[in-house]
Amino acid sequence: MSPAPPTSTSRRRAPRSRDVPVPPGFEMRRHMSGLGSQLAGNANVVMQLSRPEVGYGVMNSRVHSGSALRHPVKRARTTFTYLAVSMLGTDEERAIFRRAVNGQHAQVTSTPEEPVSYRATDPELQRWVAACLYAGTRDIAVRLHGPLDPDEADALYAHCARYGTTLQMPAEAWPEDRAAFETYWAESLGKIHVDDAVRAYLVRLLTMGATNPVGRLVVGSQLFATRGFLPHEFRRAMGLPWSSDDERRFERLVRRAGRLERLLPLSFRALPFDLLLADLRWRHRTGRPLV
Repeated sequence: MSPAPPTSTSRRRAPRSRDVPVPPGFEMRRHMSGLGSQLAGNANVVMQLSRPEVGYGVMNSRVHSGSALRHPVKRARTTFTYLAVSMLGTDEERAIFRRAVNGQHAQVTSTPEEPVSYRATDPELQRWVAACLYAGTRDIAVRLHGPLDPDEADALYAHCARYGTTLQMPAEAWPEDRAAFETYWAESLGKIHVDDAVRAYLVRLLTMGATNPVGRLVVGSQLFATRGFLPHEFRRAMGLPWSSDDERRFERLVRRAGRLERLLPLSFRALPFDLLLADLRWRHRTGRPLV
């Protein structure tokens, strides 16, 4: 028998929320940008993998069904579903997705031969991933649409704790406020290091699809956006060039993207995430794998 769908009408008791409290009335959909995620998604992958434990964990994962190099479409679906359920899903939906991911992450551990020790279930590494995703979400919002007022910025920060609590990070591990986050972020930047092996893996990942003239044009444009959305510490770690002319070109790109997105209805901006959330519900209802 297929499991019950994760809705409020399910007979099972809904799981207790693990989330950081968010002010009433905050609407996350205002900050969900399908366009921005396409432009900045690869930059966030680089940021996350710049911590050696995450970089080697992803690069050497024995869960081949989740490999971005072997199954890029499936990996992209899983990743963007995680973003959707983290930001827009219910407590129960996050719980069922967490259980599915736990089964995968439990298999990702280092071997004695590797230069760094890691396990994908480590709450501290999950906090780092969540921090990168929050920084990326904030950066997309500000670059495309301008600064946030303090109350909205505080609410967005609190809500983005769900990037971690949807996985193994306990809510109390999320820095208390934005000021505490900046302290954590500055300290964490001292832990980033991209060695030759991880750099080669990331270059291979970022240049997938450049197999014909059209593919090379698309990949080249995507690489430019990736470099632009990377904070300078990560560009330096990757050895990526960036000039004042590049910055001006990038600012023009994001201003145009922001103008385009503001022409779209709010529901359309978040449409990719709503579709992925609907797919998650369908997969759960019909007993199909979630990841």
